[in-house]
Amino acid sequence: MSTANLFRLILLAAIWGGSFLFMRIAAPVLGPGVLIEYRVLFAALFLAAIALLLKKPLGWREHWKHYLVLGIFNAALPFLLFAWAARTLSASVLSVLNATAPMWGALIGAVWQRQMISGRVLAGLVLGTAGVALLVGFDHVSSRDGAGLAIAAALFAAFNYGIASTYAKAAPSVEPFANAHGSMWAATLLTLPSLLVFPAPAPATPGALAAALALGVLCSGVAYLLYYGLIRDVGATSALTVTFLNPLFGILWGALFLHEVVGWYTIAGAAIVIAGTALVTGYRPPFSLRKAKAA
Repeated sequence: MSTANLFRLILLAAIWGGSFLFMRIAAPVLGPGVLIEYRVLFAALFLAAIALLLKKPLGWREHWKHYLVLGIFNAALPFLLFAWAARTLSASVLSVLNATAPMWGALIGAVWQRQMISGRVLAGLVLGTAGVALLVGFDHVSSRDGAGLAIAAALFAAFNYGIASTYAKAAPSVEPFANAHGSMWAATLLTLPSLLVFPAPAPATPGALAAALALGVLCSGVAYLLYYGLIRDVGATSALTVTFLNPLFGILWGALFLHEVVGWYTIAGAAIVIAGTALVTGYRPPFSLRKAKAA
């Protein structure tokens, strides 16, 4: 991986890790419904502008059902669940719970294809579960009112990402940028009913609106462009490395800007979850020492 691509990978992880910081800032003010409607709408408008500039067709008539499936399982539902959980949980805890998504994807894929789970995958699932238990068991946020439901909501959000990844493997072949663009418009429509369920609890503040704008344009629009660019340039396996870096930045931003406590259990829990994810996905580093020496 070149230095430029490595920089893009770290930048992407920093942006996606920052999404939990922005949700933690805006969710208590705007509520999950209003916040996520802003997020997906801003992302859709940003990607529409890019599509117009690059002359990339959306193909809505041919792929609208596909966009709706991605819109609900890869955007609207997990975004709403994470925003709802962000009213209670810290950014660091949210980022680590989000890292369980590849584990859910592997488990859902095995059930969907009716395949036996290998010993390696089973060990990864057990390890990931232990990491989550360690994190939420020792972190002080678990003692807050409603923390149990918030943790369950965040894990269910990651579960939905697993559904989306399993679906994407068998879905019609659609250009990656169109997937991102179409799914954001679909999510914009699908999130509208949540405005009735989750009205804004307080008047919008400039800080909350700025966080919503950052979530939409930066964490959804720009991040998708970076991610699909990495897949194109270095392949899906190397791009997957971002999954292991996201929690590190989620913890870092939470500590720097929200003064969240980072205890030994935070680092240990995150490390165990990441190790479990690597086992489940069969991830291997995109380069080896042998290749590096040969170069």
